[in-house]
Amino acid sequence: MPDRRSHHDVRGSGPVLLILPGGAGHPMGLEGATARLAERFTVVTSDPLGLSLGPLDGPVGEQRVEAWSDGAHRLLDSLLPDDESAYVFGSSSGGIVALDLLARHPRRLRHVVAHEPPSLAVLPDAARQRAMIDEVDEIGRARGLGAAMARLQAGLVGGTWDGPPASVPEVDPDTPMGVFLTHVLRPFTTHTPDLPALKSLSARLTLGAGHDSRGQLPYRTTALLADLSGGDFAEFPGGHLGVIEHPVTFADRLTALFTGAAEGTRGLSVGRISD
Repeated sequence: MPDRRSHHDVRGSGPVLLILPGGAGHPMGLEGATARLAERFTVVTSDPLGLSLGPLDGPVGEQRVEAWSDGAHRLLDSLLPDDESAYVFGSSSGGIVALDLLARHPRRLRHVVAHEPPSLAVLPDAARQRAMIDEVDEIGRARGLGAAMARLQAGLVGGTWDGPPASVPEVDPDTPMGVFLTHVLRPFTTHTPDLPALKSLSARLTLGAGHDSRGQLPYRTTALLADLSGGDFAEFPGGHLGVIEHPVTFADRLTALFTGAAEGTRGLSVGRISD
């Protein structure tokens, strides 16, 4: 989509914190967390496709991680004074963008927290996971996006797959979930992060995963990314959608991580928490 559809929201005061939402980049469901974070930060919430502006006015092509992170870089440059930098939080597909933003545009970044980025290409069983994503695409074309979503959910939690239930809610391809399944899921999950660049910047990186995601694919991927990049690892309340499920405690955990990073307290982010 052209840049004229991109959008962002600004609220609060204090150091700038850029939020990169998951899915197709639509910030729906983040209001509780951003309201809490705005008590301490100037919260800038990105919407790279402008989905919060209403229905799209044209077809959407396959999305690219680099295009989204370049857009985030331009946004920060437009908002930050020359001598200031920003915190960044990205969740799910937004976490993949956050990693790419740090790897390629680190100058304006204080600290990056990437929550459950599904960078499946780093896994030892990447070929098997790529086959699962391929199956999601095939099911979407043959049986509809509702069935495709059911397949994806089974793959993420490591469940067996015997076909979709007899009845699944249909997903409109023009909705944010439809755009995610058809134009974001494959190119983002198959994107390989620049691990050497991230390793050189590991002091500014925390990988986060939800307490309730333990044993699931997103948690396994995140823990491995922390090992491969040298970044810190942190647990957050809830699961893959913890920022929506537990907005206040999630936001407070994120604030503590950024505060610790600003104070140079390495290791603060490592460890477990409970809801």
